[in-house]
Amino acid sequence: MNWEQLLSLRKAGDTNKRLRKEQNETRLGFEVDYDRIIFSSAFRSLQDKTQVIPLSKTDFVHTRLTHSLEVSVVGRSLGRLAGQKILEKHPHLRTIHGYQMNDFGAIVAAAALAHDIGNPPFGHSGEKAIGEYFSNGNGKRFKDQLTPEEYQDLIKFEGNANGFKILTEDRPGIPGGVRLSYATLGAFIKYPKESLPHKPTTNIGDKKFGVFQSEKEFFKEVAAELGLISTGESKNARFHRHPLAFLVEAADDICYTIIDFEDGINLGLIQEEYALEYLIKLVKDSINTKKYHNLETRADRLSYLRALAINTLITEAVEIFLENEEAILKGEFHKSLFDKSRYEAQISDIIKISVDKIYQSEEVIGKEIAGYQMLSHLLDTYTQALLPEEGTAPTNYNRLVLKMIPNAEEYEDLSVYGKLIKVCSYISSLTDSNIVASFKKFKGLKI
Repeated sequence: MNWEQLLSLRKAGDTNKRLRKEQNETRLGFEVDYDRIIFSSAFRSLQDKTQVIPLSKTDFVHTRLTHSLEVSVVGRSLGRLAGQKILEKHPHLRTIHGYQMNDFGAIVAAAALAHDIGNPPFGHSGEKAIGEYFSNGNGKRFKDQLTPEEYQDLIKFEGNANGFKILTEDRPGIPGGVRLSYATLGAFIKYPKESLPHKPTTNIGDKKFGVFQSEKEFFKEVAAELGLISTGESKNARFHRHPLAFLVEAADDICYTIIDFEDGINLGLIQEEYALEYLIKLVKDSINTKKYHNLETRADRLSYLRALAINTLITEAVEIFLENEEAILKGEFHKSLFDKSRYEAQISDIIKISVDKIYQSEEVIGKEIAGYQMLSHLLDTYTQALLPEEGTAPTNYNRLVLKMIPNAEEYEDLSVYGKLIKVCSYISSLTDSNIVASFKKFKGLKI
């Protein structure tokens, strides 16, 4: 892979090549990507989607929206620091093509901003609820009507693939969806493959999948434009990662490791004494102990430690990325950046205590159980209306349900798979509160 291709400014529907040196410096294409994501309705819905605790009423607990904003800030720093060194190593990118350090930051920031845009309500348990509806629930009846790849998309429903769908799917009057540059789309795709084969290798890019069958052809177009290296047979859409996807992943890893841990302490789920104990190796070279002990509130002390820890991990991630740049460009780097970190043990310890004390707390598990029930009921209600069982006459109830589906006419000419993946994407777009309200409405508990 080469950086000139990887930094492509092309967007869906373009007929002419976009050149960096011809860009308007007051409104660069990569910065436009960020703006388009910020103003999208899918991004706004993240304000009421789970990051740590579903339906939390505590104002300092992160939602997917605040988490995404913070990941984008960290991603921008990672991109700029890496971009500065890349331009020094490959000066022709600046002198001939006009790329600047901030371009790398803008790409990573935009991709990081969108990284959770396809996640369903109730976090990762929402993905599992959708998948299990089709693997073990009433949705299993569709298996014989789908190809193996289409069925895999549903039983392993993936928020990353749904994010790519949201960002690129044609809508009436809006071809190309949000119309982001291909460089940003490439950095966004952490798992540049379709759903099958499932985990064919231990390569980090094969851990999950990043594209549904409905977007497969456009994904292949993006990969070809960027010069991504194919890792499978020609019929499979499976590629090595865009290098900047490693920085997007690192930004996410930094934020959920440190900030979810901070949320757990603020919520009283983790003792404050653990903060310094678990973060000390990350902050020992930069902490001002006098300043730390002069901070009077727990929130201020945690904020100070968090800032120092994030800065340490940003520096570490960029160093690892630059040390392995050549291997990454050749498709020979198969781990996340922090798998190579000297702080890997500390990061693992922090994540473990967060899992034990936060993600598996009674409050979280109780709400996730409720989320399973609500998502399954909505899927059943919508799929029965859109695709009634063979030999079953449409009921008046199903006709009424169809009227509740936004733009229901768009489903009419779709295949069975097209209808199912579209309704899953629609349900995924709902917020945690929307799901609760819709469930109560269909159950007759709310008018």
